[in-house]
Amino acid sequence: MSRLTDANIKLAKEIIGRYPRARSAIIPLLHLAQEQHGHITNAAIAHIGELVGATSAEVLGTCTFYEMFKMEPVGKYLVNICGTMSCALLGSDELMHRAEHTLGIKAGSTTADGLFTLEHAECQAACTEAPCLQVNYRHRYRVTPDQLDALIVDLRAGNLDGEIPPHGTVARVRQHIPAGRAVGAVAPEDATDPPVWLSTGPSINAKTPK
Repeated sequence: MSRLTDANIKLAKEIIGRYPRARSAIIPLLHLAQEQHGHITNAAIAHIGELVGATSAEVLGTCTFYEMFKMEPVGKYLVNICGTMSCALLGSDELMHRAEHTLGIKAGSTTADGLFTLEHAECQAACTEAPCLQVNYRHRYRVTPDQLDALIVDLRAGNLDGEIPPHGTVARVRQHIPAGRAVGAVAPEDATDPPVWLSTGPSINAKTPK
């Protein structure tokens, strides 16, 4: 099934209800669709558009802006090896060559068994821990080629299934916000009171004591 399942439609409506405007939920709904399918399908894009009152083109524009959303099937494990400056200086090229050799594919490809997709990545915000990589966006730091081989062995054997879920799973614990605990966001045109921080804080025109 390419559209959202009945269970995910119910969840999508709950997510949409958190926002003053339905279109603000496009990104979390894309994550929901990717968790269901492992990637974003055209039918899911159209379905999300129907749910939030947007065109398929608008949802597609959001989807293609972000690297984490995949429009084509990827492996159960998406291995991203950082190649930005700190990682490059500390051996990311060697790490990528080892990954290509061990997996038998080139970067940008998926293994024949559908288990691994290998990709280059830009900065993963862990420059002090270079070279680093991610498996389904879960970090591994200061990785050596031998450690990479051991990681692939563990992934193949399912030894890390409790730590690294299949691609598309953002979190194992689903967020649920009771109606009484919501942030109370309103559409901009309905916000008539001054912000709390402005109405309760010191005046911006107050003189600073000498």
